Amino acid sequence: MVITREIISKLEIWKKDVDRSPLIVQGARQIGKSWAVAEFGRTSYKYTAIFNFDKQEELKGIFEKTKDVKRILSELSLYTDVPLVESETLIFFDEIQDCKAALNSLKYFKEDAPGYHVIAAGSLLGVAVNRKTKKSEETDEMANTFPVGKVSFLEMYPVTFREFLRMSDPLLMQQTESRLELLEPLPEILFNKLTEQYRRYQVCGGLPKPCSHMLDGVGMEKIENDLAELRKSYEYDFTKHVDAKDIPRIREIWRSIPSQLSRENKKFIFRVVREGARAREYESALDWLVLSGMVYRIYVCETPQLPLKHYEVTTAFKVYMLDQAILRAMAELPPEAVIAKGDLLKEFKGAMAENFVLSSLLAQGYNSPHYWTLTGNKAEVDFLIQDGLEIRPIEVKAEENISGQSLKVYQDKYAPEIRLRFSMRNLNINGNVINIPLFLCDWLTDILSFVKRTK
Repeated sequence: MVITREIISKLEIWKKDVDRSPLIVQGARQIGKSWAVAEFGRTSYKYTAIFNFDKQEELKGIFEKTKDVKRILSELSLYTDVPLVESETLIFFDEIQDCKAALNSLKYFKEDAPGYHVIAAGSLLGVAVNRKTKKSEETDEMANTFPVGKVSFLEMYPVTFREFLRMSDPLLMQQTESRLELLEPLPEILFNKLTEQYRRYQVCGGLPKPCSHMLDGVGMEKIENDLAELRKSYEYDFTKHVDAKDIPRIREIWRSIPSQLSRENKKFIFRVVREGARAREYESALDWLVLSGMVYRIYVCETPQLPLKHYEVTTAFKVYMLDQAILRAMAELPPEAVIAKGDLLKEFKGAMAENFVLSSLLAQGYNSPHYWTLTGNKAEVDFLIQDGLEIRPIEVKAEENISGQSLKVYQDKYAPEIRLRFSMRNLNINGNVINIPLFLCDWLTDILSFVKRTK
């Protein structure tokens, strides 16, 4: 099944911008960037010209010998069957991180040929731009030639539950959205149907291939094979795009993440990676995984004030996977354990729920979530987000059990306007605590807007 992606509507907004710049779509591998841009071109333009620098290495020579846009376009026309026409053709540079001269050329498209609509994508673009030279701590030529101020960015994430539900049961999604503004508990039949869909999504995750197979009902064995293949392909990236000396450390960190998140205190500890491991030995390996989009790193914020970024403690952080199903597969946790209700594998199901919530927050545009701890680890709130001029504390529970005092401790200390709890209890508001079913996490922005209207 082809999954309709919400990013296409964002691309439509970019197209209509009269002052548009060339657009760079970023995100991890295997999340559907190339498909989404190509589909956008197919539905929104008369022509789409795709140039892939990984598959067509000869393209690099065009950009390395000239910066003249007219000449670049003339030579590119030899590699496509469609005309390159202003406003009518979408020019798509895929895997652009493989050609720094092409990346640099985007500023000339902005300055000298603004009528051409250009989108670039690169899974490891963040790594390429932030890569250090071997001889110094200075950034390499890729970073030095980056077209600062001449391009726009759009971050893409795996398929969200909202996108999954739209494809799986559009009527159920419509019925759900029509009730959210009431801010009342959902009818039991609606709640149960959404729970079933959420459990299915937790099993397959948001990477398009297993997600599509879940929607097609091909069977659990196929989905497990998909996830196994994706794990191997991600680890293959370590060997293909990383210096040989760095491969073992990146692999060790990657493989340690399920163990890191299985602990009650999920703070990332380097000695869990390897006995005796030190931060300075592994920091660059962890940075590579973060910049590639394969993991998310969130820092602790012991003083929850605006801006959160200013008060973060960079020596204490948690690390999550780009997708909760990849996390499950790496932990070799069978699907049955996820589907089962109750406290079976409590800590790990909690980690999967947190991973799901973090992915949802990022996809909704909450760019820098943090977490909060009271000095001495006496209390911990899973996430803090900035919502306008307010800081929202978020607690995540994998099931119905909402015991724990951390959210109350935070209330007593900081008196926030709203506290948020995601669990498998029904939607309700109790004082300033909004309990939101986990399966409604993708609608958090909508729910908060409805709450603000009632105040």
